[in-house]
Amino acid sequence: MTLSQLHYTSAPPGPGGSGFRFTAVSEDVPQGVLREAEQLIGYEPPRDSPARPDADELSGFPTAFSFSELSDGGRLLSRSVYTGVDYSGRWGNFHAHALHLPAGGRLPDGALPIAAWESRRWGRATPDGGRPEPIDRFEPSGLMQHEALVAFAVSRADRLAAVLADVRAVADDPGAGQVVLVERDSAAVAQWIALACAVLPREQAHRLTFTTYTRRPVQARQQIIGVLPSSETVAYGHRHRVHDCTRPPVPAAPGTSAGAVTDPWAEVCARVWRAGRPDLFRRHEPDLGPLSAAALTARIPLPPAALTAATHWVRERAGSLPEGELAEIVTALSEARPTDDTRPSDEARRTDRAASGTASGTSAAADFGAGLTSLFERLDGQVPAFVSAPLAAQVLTAAVRGDGPVPVVHGASFTPEARTRLGAELGYAIRSGVADPAQPPAGRPLGLLRVADLLEIDCTDLLPDLAARLAQALMDIPEARAHPSATGPEPRTDTGYPGRRTPVATADRDGAIPWWSTRTGPAHPGGEGAAGTAGAGHEAGFGAAGPMDPAGPARPVGSVGPVAPTAPVRPEELAVLRDAVAAHPTLRIALFGALDAISADRPVSAARMLAVAELPVRDHPGFPHLRMCASNALPTGVGDRVTAFHGVVRTAGVSLHTEPAVLRTAVDLVWPGVLPTGQEASLLLNALGSDLHRAAGTRDLLIDAALAAPADDRDIPALAVDLLCCFTTELAPEHRAALLLLEFAGLLGTEGEGLDWVQRAAALGANARPVPAPVLERVHRALARRLLRGSAPPGELYALALSGDAALLAAYERRAQSNRVGDRLRTVPGYVADCFCDWSSHAGAHPAWDETCAALLAKVLRPVVRALPAEDLAEVESSLDRAGRGKLDAFRAWNRPGTFGRLAGRFTGRGRGRDGGRDGGRDSDPSSRYGDVAPPPGDGREYR
Repeated sequence: MTLSQLHYTSAPPGPGGSGFRFTAVSEDVPQGVLREAEQLIGYEPPRDSPARPDADELSGFPTAFSFSELSDGGRLLSRSVYTGVDYSGRWGNFHAHALHLPAGGRLPDGALPIAAWESRRWGRATPDGGRPEPIDRFEPSGLMQHEALVAFAVSRADRLAAVLADVRAVADDPGAGQVVLVERDSAAVAQWIALACAVLPREQAHRLTFTTYTRRPVQARQQIIGVLPSSETVAYGHRHRVHDCTRPPVPAAPGTSAGAVTDPWAEVCARVWRAGRPDLFRRHEPDLGPLSAAALTARIPLPPAALTAATHWVRERAGSLPEGELAEIVTALSEARPTDDTRPSDEARRTDRAASGTASGTSAAADFGAGLTSLFERLDGQVPAFVSAPLAAQVLTAAVRGDGPVPVVHGASFTPEARTRLGAELGYAIRSGVADPAQPPAGRPLGLLRVADLLEIDCTDLLPDLAARLAQALMDIPEARAHPSATGPEPRTDTGYPGRRTPVATADRDGAIPWWSTRTGPAHPGGEGAAGTAGAGHEAGFGAAGPMDPAGPARPVGSVGPVAPTAPVRPEELAVLRDAVAAHPTLRIALFGALDAISADRPVSAARMLAVAELPVRDHPGFPHLRMCASNALPTGVGDRVTAFHGVVRTAGVSLHTEPAVLRTAVDLVWPGVLPTGQEASLLLNALGSDLHRAAGTRDLLIDAALAAPADDRDIPALAVDLLCCFTTELAPEHRAALLLLEFAGLLGTEGEGLDWVQRAAALGANARPVPAPVLERVHRALARRLLRGSAPPGELYALALSGDAALLAAYERRAQSNRVGDRLRTVPGYVADCFCDWSSHAGAHPAWDETCAALLAKVLRPVVRALPAEDLAEVESSLDRAGRGKLDAFRAWNRPGTFGRLAGRFTGRGRGRDGGRDGGRDSDPSSRYGDVAPPPGDGREYR
């Protein structure tokens, strides 16, 4: 290939004129190229150069060696040197020799443009005859040789990575600006360019434009611009990336390493140059991954980011690399130690790094560790052990001595010798990690336990404590708290016996808690006592066995040592936990034992946890509480809970008489957060016996079921009788009195009801203070129902009137306003006469009684009487006439419209308030007047 050449200098007059002109040009050079070249090959001597240099001084002038892009896509490679005087003796002459490369053209043998620096092919004068001699090759000068470039790279080590990073930036993006290199010698700039071209991709190196010297860098068009200190200055900015190599490097800022760069590729290239291995640039791809891998095999220290890149590159190409090369790279990676050093021998840098402790280096090192783990996972089982063993040892050692997750390592990844060596080196660290209470137990400890098995390190003595921490972590699984397998709140354990429900007091109609109410338990299914607030019973420790323990719930039985709060098990850790439980019988037994103790105390939470964790509990004998919590017999609704209870008990695999605590756990599982109904409690008591409930601690649960039951549970009186019979000598006096009240409520209306109902209820209530609100409500309902049924013994109604009990009178009034009483009044005339006699009697016994009677006469009886047919009204009057004592006259006066009727009402208490004054009571309401009908409150179906 013949290269087009041109020479330019100051010449005597000739065909092309005189002065500076082209003195020799190849025939095929276009005129447009000549005009453009004339602007590129000019030369201005340095400002501080001698005006009339001698021969020695003349040799010290810089050489402007340039490679420039032309407008037609071609390139111009030129060398301009100062020659002193011209043909006329004037100073300031220079000679330029240039080569024109058309678009896509290359130098002979594909040499890089910078390789032609100071080649003997460059002319310093116009050739004879004005015809350039052909150039078929360029011999590089000594400065472009391997040894000279390596020595220069070492001498510029503090700036090398930064310059290479900027050169790469402008080579990748022509709009990224220009690199300005300040050196005292243009030859140093040429060596900089040679270093940069060696590391760039070959195509980019061929296109990189440069000049080794200019006096006016702002006017230069090349990507790399070499200047002297005397050249015009430019500021570092988005257009010019200035590196002044004539001054000491700028000290590192606090918290950073001296000479640090953000481009790991440039840092690797710099280290390769300093190590004297530029051959790696030619033999491998210039990207960070393959270059870093090649540098590793050459044992060149690399920063963490480069190591990470090499790791990823090897991982992606592991299947295509030769086995020997892969083993060599893996071994180098295993032996590598990440360093952020840019100058390993620089003591100032080491001091700065130690003082700063930057987080970026730590993060990069962690990335390298993660990369090694990823590479190991890719190679594990895919390559022979001699290939993977060094990497497996490195990954395992880093995981054990670090604080991150522990990878899964198989025995086939090691040679027997490596396994033995690692067991000796890591045994202490592995045991310490398994026993570390600060680590989430299902994370690193389980992973280290797996490694201990691999390396045959005995950790048996550490398993009980690990199991206790695992049990606590399992109970805190967030998914278990919302799992539908077990509903309802966890039974509270702060009210006198384990598993006992929280006391709750039910407010009366006005929102106040009655003075005799201790509390009602949580809502019975379908009952009315579900809502309420904490009452005096909770504060006083209401419980059949005495006041509650101020120390709170006991610690789970069987736990090992104090268990510190632990992080909950994450869902992704459950599979690892199940594998560990299956592989370690000692761990399995210890874990199930700890969970069994927790299950006895927190069965509902344990059931939720087991539904998520899916531990093989049912396949393992023993651990009755845990087996019950894992049982599929748990009820999903109310249904037949007693049948579900027996199913849960059967899954325990033990006799209740042998393990009474199993009964308590079963009850808490089947009735989570609620109390059994009266029928269910009676079945539990009668089927199992009082001794078993006493031993299991569920006696108070049955008592609570009776005292907290809603008033419409018909089985409660029978339950109260059973409780009084079974626990006669151990009941607290107030609870015994409350149960007697329930028994009394059940007897009313039967042959055993006896006499003096109101007085008996009041006496029992006084002994049971404070009386649980549901018990009091049940007794009042029963008394009201019995008194309004009719045929009450003499004196019972008077006792009611005389008592002035507001709650009892209110229950009596509500019962009288119910639909059942209203239907009877409308169909049984004799019952109308009886009610009039009752509600018009004992006037003045108590203001509350007078007010109640006035309201019942006006709002219940008057509307019924006004609607009665004549024959029924006649039968009512006949009954009242037989009753005597002026009842008939009083009835007619009460039933007469007008003033006399209202006046008659005064004799029956209507119109008097609680203080005995007029217009202060219920009849101040206009609805109580003649003909006004006020319906009973609600739908009238309460208190039937």
